[in-house]
Amino acid sequence: MGHGPPPHGRDVDEGRFLTVLSEAIAALDAKGIAHLVMGGISSAELGRPRGTNDIDLFVRPESARLTLEALAPAGFTTEETDPRWLFKAFKDEIMVDVIFRSTGDIYLDEEMLARARVVEVRGCAARIIAPEDLLIMKALTADEHMPHHWHDALGVITGSELDWDYLVARARRHGARRVLSLLLYAQSNDLGVPVKPVRALFESIFDA
Repeated sequence: MGHGPPPHGRDVDEGRFLTVLSEAIAALDAKGIAHLVMGGISSAELGRPRGTNDIDLFVRPESARLTLEALAPAGFTTEETDPRWLFKAFKDEIMVDVIFRSTGDIYLDEEMLARARVVEVRGCAARIIAPEDLLIMKALTADEHMPHHWHDALGVITGSELDWDYLVARARRHGARRVLSLLLYAQSNDLGVPVKPVRALFESIFDA
């Protein structure tokens, strides 16, 4: 992990992007704010290479305002964008999304933190969301105007070693039908999804 293409879009300078990423992580670590990096950075690390122009940080709802307070002294401008799920911070034309509720009412919890992994993103140590949790979030977020989330999730299937039992357990709580449809689609494209998790999700939906 950590050796893929630069995790940024063509319009963003790589060095500036990585500096802002490291400064944001350092600001949260200094205040002891639990967080995970997700979004395009995690998709590139755990699945298919793709660019991103922003940084997505996942925090607990009670830590959302504290996160902005930690970023402000580090030179970030901040805004409480949407009190239901999203705040934002900006530095050197880089946007940081502070996400505290994901689609499907997914919140950062201890299980997700325990499953996270620290990877080197071009020399910057970042705590990346687990591939199973990323897959579920991507499957639930995918929509007509955001089809890249679906393909990001397929990239996670091909690019990561998945704990299928954990994936099934989390999907049962947050979106069994959507994850089942993703796994079936992946199977139809010969992406190597085993039968067991597909059967387990099917039974949890239709045998209940």
